[in-house]
Parts: sequence; C-alpha cells; structure tokens
Amino acid sequence: MTRIIRLAERHELSTIIDWAAAEGWNPGLDDAAAFWAADPQGYHVLEVDGTLAAAISLVRYSGRYAFLGFYMVRNEWRGRGLGWALWQNVVGKSRVETIGLDGVVAQQENYRKSGFVYAHANFRYGGIPPQLAPASQSIVAVDAALTDQVAAYDTGFNPEHREAFVRAWIGQSESRYTMAFVEDEAIAGVGVIRSCRDGYKIGPLFANRVEIADELFRALAVKARGMPVFIDIPGPNKAAQSLCERYGLAPVFETARMYRGTVPELPLNRIFGITTFELG
Repeated sequence: MTRIIRLAERHELSTIIDWAAAEGWNPGLDDAAAFWAADPQGYHVLEVDGTLAAAISLVRYSGRYAFLGFYMVRNEWRGRGLGWALWQNVVGKSRVETIGLDGVVAQQENYRKSGFVYAHANFRYGGIPPQLAPASQSIVAVDAALTDQVAAYDTGFNPEHREAFVRAWIGQSESRYTMAFVEDEAIAGVGVIRSCRDGYKIGPLFANRVEIADELFRALAVKARGMPVFIDIPGPNKAAQSLCERYGLAPVFETARMYRGTVPELPLNRIFGITTFELG
C-alpha cells in the first residue's frame, strides 16, 4: 500500500467539498472558487495507491495566521491512521504563529492534545424565516464600486487581511448575493447569502450595531424565497442568538472555535454570522 501526501489540485478541491456535503456540512454550490482564491497552497490530500483517502486544509491568510478545515478521512479508509498521518504532516510541521479551527465538540480533546485551546462555542441556526423586506434605505447591493470598502471593512473582523478570499466571496452571481449597509458614506455592515446543497447560508453577517444586523438579515433572507436559511453565530454574541430566534431559526448543531498559538481578540459582539466554518 503506497501512501502519498501532497497538495491538492484545483479539481480535487471540488471533490473534497463533495465529501463535506456527504458529511452533512452543507457547503455552498460555488464555494470552491473562493476557497481556492484564498490560498491555492492550502489544501492537502493523502492518497493510497492513487486513490484519494483523506484531506485537510490549512489556509494561510498571512505568514502569521492560518485556518484549518476539511479534515476528513473517507469511510472505507478510517481506522488505519491515515488522518493522523496527514495531520502530523500538515499541522504538525506548520510554523504559522496562530492556527484557528471550528471543530466538532466531540473532537475537542484530540485538538487539545495538539496544542489547541478552546475559545468559544459557535452555533448553527436554521429554519425558514418570514419574508420581511427591510425598512432601511441604507442597504445596497455590493458592486465593483464597493468592493474595496467591503474588503477593508472585513479586516476589522479577522486576525489578518484576507483580501483575495473576500473579493472572490462577495462576487454577485445567481447563487450568491452580497449586501452592505452604508451609513455616512461608510460601510457599517455587510452580509452574504449563498445557495447551498440544502437551502441557503448567510455568512458573513458583520454589523456595527444589532439594528443594522437585523436589517441586513431581513434583506438577505428575502433572497432565499421561502427556502431554509442557515447562519453560524459565535456563542458569546447573545444578540445574534436573539436575532435568529426572532426570525424563527433554531439551533442545528454546535462547534468549538479553538486556536493554537496566540488567541486573537475579535469583535464577537459585532459578528452576527461567521463567514464559513471551513475558512473562518
């Protein structure tokens, strides 16, 4: 049995996302292009005799910060140490100062053994929200003229700049829609809704105030046209929890945000929706 650990090719990222869908992670229909734009060197696979058996991503947003995700072993290859071998090769050898991840609660202890510490819980909420158009006239669709401002706004919600990813993530398409709240000619909130394997996901949903988050949520939810909507919120943001419950969404599952290295101080009170569990 010949094992090879290597960087994934672009078409293989689509395969990895299909694996995630089979695990119930409900990825977006066109996530691959934005994920790849974030860091083409960030996706790793282990193949056995020419067959992909395991995957992991370690996407770098800078030389100091990276986010870990897509850690999976195919069912037929589990129990043979392949996942651990891939982990040691990619994560164990990484010299990035800080690595973040959103992991399932049951794996927290394993992550701790590799030097990760618990920061907070995240919760996915889902349901079919009412179709209520926002009242504010400050909400606009993000176009090319606003892209620079949105990318700059995003930097206040993450440990490092991730401009390449953001530019790819916020692009308008039939399956993805981005809206911003403009106040005094400045971005005061931004949200993205995208079509997924099951319904739609909102993420990110960043806002300077809960009232802005509420207006953006309503504007985005209308785009789902009565389909299920999911949003991932940081547990410490109780206003985000209240927003979800106000529009009929209920908890679906929980993850643990953990870090190895310096734990960044993020404005969780203004993060009403995490961009994606896979890339932070």
